[in-house]
Amino acid sequence: MTRDALALRHVPFEDLGLLAPLLDARGYRTSYLDVPIEPITPEAALRPDLLVVLGGPVGAYEDDAYPFLRAEKEAVGARVRAGLPTLGVCLGAQLVAAALGADVVATGRREIGYAPLTLTDEGRRSVLAPLDGVPVLHWHGDEFAVPRGAERLAQTPGFPNQAFGAGPHVLGLQFHLEADHARIEQWLVGHAHELAAGGIDPGRVRADAAAHGPRLAEAAARVFERWLDEIPQTSG
Repeated sequence: MTRDALALRHVPFEDLGLLAPLLDARGYRTSYLDVPIEPITPEAALRPDLLVVLGGPVGAYEDDAYPFLRAEKEAVGARVRAGLPTLGVCLGAQLVAAALGADVVATGRREIGYAPLTLTDEGRRSVLAPLDGVPVLHWHGDEFAVPRGAERLAQTPGFPNQAFGAGPHVLGLQFHLEADHARIEQWLVGHAHELAAGGIDPGRVRADAAAHGPRLAEAAARVFERWLDEIPQTSG
């Protein structure tokens, strides 16, 4: 049976990455909607079997500067309130959190590069368990509050809210499990200004991608597979 997966994309290189072949292997027909230029409606967000809200270099609270965010939050909110399978990554997780009524704020700090998470007790019992001790790719300066009724799953020293689960259908990840380390150069070029502004050496991120990327890719696949395994048992 073919199922549909829709990815809401904000910049071209922040795409499904490592998740794409896993979805393909499970029979998902994947498509992208470039939300800054293609309107998203609640009806469109409710339609696919799986919705993935991807990352991007804007804040979920910047509605005045980027008006498309209002429609996107409305659409994502309709989906998560309906209890339909939804994965949010970085900005996507922040948009899911905002749609569920949680605050998203600028911290004035940057967390960019590869570093491990600390899983909460709930996180160690969740689909994120394979990430224990594995450096993941961080690329954010904003932070979401954990939505009411959701479980906080992971933290880092500077960002206590790194992941949340709102029931079995909704997963929000502040970090990037989907990013393909073999394509890190796209990130370094696409975010060159942010790296320079933060005094972050792209060479260090490049070297860490080579060192940690293969192990992270294996762990990320286990996380995504576990989460996708839960969807048929709980949705429908």
